[in-house]
Amino acid sequence: MFEFVRTHTKLLQLLLLILILPSFVVFGIQGYSSFSEGRGQTVAKVDGHGITQQEWDAAHQQQAERLRRQMPNVDPKMLDTAAMRSETLEQLVRERVMLGAAQRLHLDVSDEKVGRELQAMPELAQFRRPDGSFDVAMYKSILEAQGMTPQSFEARLAQDLRARQVMRGIADSVTASPAVVASALEPLLQRREIRYARFDLKDYIAKVTPSDADIEAYYKRNEAQFRAAESATIDYVVLDIEQLKKGVTVSEDDLRKYYDQNASRYMAAEERRARHILIKADKDAAADVKQKAKARAEALLAELRKNPDSFADVARKQSEDPGSATQGGDLDFFGRGAMTKPFEDAVYAMKVGEISNVVESDFGFHIIKLDATRGGEKKPFEQVRSAIEDEARKQAAQKKWVEAAEQFTNTVYEQADSLQPVIDKLKLEKRSAQVTRTPAPGATGALASAKLLEAVFGNDAVRNKRNTDAVEVGPNQLASARIVEHRPAHTQPLAEVKDRVRTQLQAEQAMALARKDGEARLAQLRKDGEGELPLTGTVSRARPDGLAGPALDAVLRADASKLPAFTGIEVPGEGYVVARIEKVLEREKLPEEGNRLQQQYAQVWAQAETQAYYRALKSRLKVEIKPSAAAHAAEAAASSASR
Repeated sequence: MFEFVRTHTKLLQLLLLILILPSFVVFGIQGYSSFSEGRGQTVAKVDGHGITQQEWDAAHQQQAERLRRQMPNVDPKMLDTAAMRSETLEQLVRERVMLGAAQRLHLDVSDEKVGRELQAMPELAQFRRPDGSFDVAMYKSILEAQGMTPQSFEARLAQDLRARQVMRGIADSVTASPAVVASALEPLLQRREIRYARFDLKDYIAKVTPSDADIEAYYKRNEAQFRAAESATIDYVVLDIEQLKKGVTVSEDDLRKYYDQNASRYMAAEERRARHILIKADKDAAADVKQKAKARAEALLAELRKNPDSFADVARKQSEDPGSATQGGDLDFFGRGAMTKPFEDAVYAMKVGEISNVVESDFGFHIIKLDATRGGEKKPFEQVRSAIEDEARKQAAQKKWVEAAEQFTNTVYEQADSLQPVIDKLKLEKRSAQVTRTPAPGATGALASAKLLEAVFGNDAVRNKRNTDAVEVGPNQLASARIVEHRPAHTQPLAEVKDRVRTQLQAEQAMALARKDGEARLAQLRKDGEGELPLTGTVSRARPDGLAGPALDAVLRADASKLPAFTGIEVPGEGYVVARIEKVLEREKLPEEGNRLQQQYAQVWAQAETQAYYRALKSRLKVEIKPSAAAHAAEAAASSASR
């Protein structure tokens, strides 16, 4: 089992991140009825059932691990703040509110719905063999590695689907007419005609010449801006399975043997193209309703037996499958597992051109015609040789990896005064770099690992210049580093940053002059109502016409009930803008208006409605978060930060 998991590390991670839904991370299969079974102090209650501190801690640990897998370079301390812990608790509360509401509303999910949801998951494509069949053994093995069975995983999925139904009715009920959208967008996209003047920073830079005394005073006032982060020069080594793979050779005989032993993997998946006519009859329909639908299907089949070439025309007129009726019942090519079992069994038992008997499924009664087949043949060895060689080398490297990783880990620890022993033993390359406590922008490989950098700046590594422990920096990647030179965080001397200080001070002084002139012009305009403003424009949030964001916001926020109206605003890094609003115009029609804009507005509205409904549910289910929860979050975050 463990060898299997090591061999399928990437697939396992994919399941952890995507297939196992986020809600499962914070909510167990025991369900809503077992909320009160946890031990320890209660930090919150939902409908009288407690959430314990142990449950919260476990949920947060799992949530943090999931985020670390998604973002390997994230600073671990960012995942353990009081805010992040509180967010986990809120998510835990939300899950239980949804399930509590689902129970009260008697919502349920059929096995067929769960099956369709599983079929729709693109992640499950990983378990399909080339012939289209489902690799149940691999599916079970991956789930077993997570302590689950297919039954428990599918039960969790059903639970999640029930919870989703609570909000779906609210979200799906929201519509937005063109008139409503237009009314909402009018103030947002309103246009205004303006005259304005810029007092550009660049025009004032030449007017200021800071003295040495000014520069020194500015430096002292802003020393925090001129601190250099703690840094180090390091040597480091990386053990990568790709390096082991390069040293592996596989003979031609072994490749052909592998090809013969795994013949099923190199079969082109068999697919079939069929048409069908559906006469709907729900599986729970009354017997007389189902009998009537079946009789209608039998009558259509009798007609088709007499004139098989009319199948497409009959499907267009009679089929009750909206997805395929307009296409003459055509379902295009599909493989095994894509259709319900009775339908699939019938199709894969037919010959091209044959019309089936009436086939019953959960959707009703089908008449099927098989149009074509493709696939099912074995790919020639030459076509798949490179893939086989790559797989064989990968498997051989994987077998070497466990031993090499153990040697790497032990050597960097036992001979911690130098990286040379592990370099010599495993034929590794010594690399060097300048690093800080956080990965540099654009860093890749080991240097992008927050875990490795945390180890580099650990007390033992800094004080004693010892090797770090072996750190996993990626799938099948271990690294160890050693400090060559350590530089503590420090304030850079004025002599080193004088040019930077001068530039910042000039910008500050120039902005003061620009602001002074701009405010004087604005005061005059407000007093006299007139004044020279050389620039003109018609602006809106959709078309700023060259105005910087702060200036545009100021113009559009200004009270235009009495015109002309005046406003002035400082634009960081650019200067000062004074504007006179002369006219308010109707909004400009956007190219994307119509269905897309209505849909976007409806989505925003639906979010607001669902949030309001959720708040109502919290009130109805008497959600209570204990005051001690905030203290626990802060205490746990502080404890994590001190480690």
